[in-house]
Amino acid sequence: MSTKREEAARRRVLANVADLGLNENLLELETQGFTVLKQALTPDQVERAKSAILERVQRQTGSAVDPEKACADDYRGMHYQHYLIFEDPVFQEILLQERSLALMHYLLGESCVLSSMGSHFRGPGGLPLAIHADGSSVGMTETSLVANCNYALTPYSAENGALVLVPGSHRRNRPPTARENWRSGERSIFDVMKEQPSAEELDAMTWTPPSGAVTMDIAVGDAVIWHGNTWHGGWRRDALGTRINLAAYFCRSHIATQERRGDDRYPEVFRRYNDDPRFAQLMGERVFNGWREEGPDFTDAKSNPVGIFD
Repeated sequence: MSTKREEAARRRVLANVADLGLNENLLELETQGFTVLKQALTPDQVERAKSAILERVQRQTGSAVDPEKACADDYRGMHYQHYLIFEDPVFQEILLQERSLALMHYLLGESCVLSSMGSHFRGPGGLPLAIHADGSSVGMTETSLVANCNYALTPYSAENGALVLVPGSHRRNRPPTARENWRSGERSIFDVMKEQPSAEELDAMTWTPPSGAVTMDIAVGDAVIWHGNTWHGGWRRDALGTRINLAAYFCRSHIATQERRGDDRYPEVFRRYNDDPRFAQLMGERVFNGWREEGPDFTDAKSNPVGIFD
């Protein structure tokens, strides 16, 4: 029974990938550990997501941040804007993007759950984002346990603070060492962090990414999806303005999510998606584990996956 169920799930997942024209992306996920989805978001979705994130930043800082002209005095370095899924309906739309989800289901199975959704909002200055592997916190196996989808809401380039990935690193099943990370001269990024340099000292430093690392020079609306073992980080931003992304981070249903699921403060959102079972699944409403005195639910209301595709 379990074998038949797993095989049926595998066929559904691969057929969906093929139907959406994503076989080449699947091959890239296997060989290099990441892939780029061109025009993953519509221009309207990009603008609505950017506006919602900028409103969040304004509430946080007490003043508006100009995404085109902000300097380091306005917003320095990177600060994560967390828990965006209920911030605006556009984030729920983006969660359900067909092509992105098809590749997530390939990496994590149809029972995967949204672990967190936020924005790595980056102004000029600060440090690069250290090269790391998300999977190192949950266990690194050939089968991905977590995976990331990073949407570009502003143009990506090294000067703009773009994402950096290391092709093939998902096969190493280990995180990078200090010597395999960003370096400023002979010092690793961790050496520099220990020194606690001033903002002015940081601005004078030149950074070199690891050998073989690839800068994601991509357009607005594109998305990068990667295996949980893939090494990645980001350039510091040297240009004026802000680098705005949207990071949708997913995990298998047995992994603890970064954000607490089961948030019942937004019943209207769940009602909006009554006819789309994917939303409840992604928000952890159908996760089998987590019962109290009522015991486990053995009906179809919840799902306990038996393999890597279901």
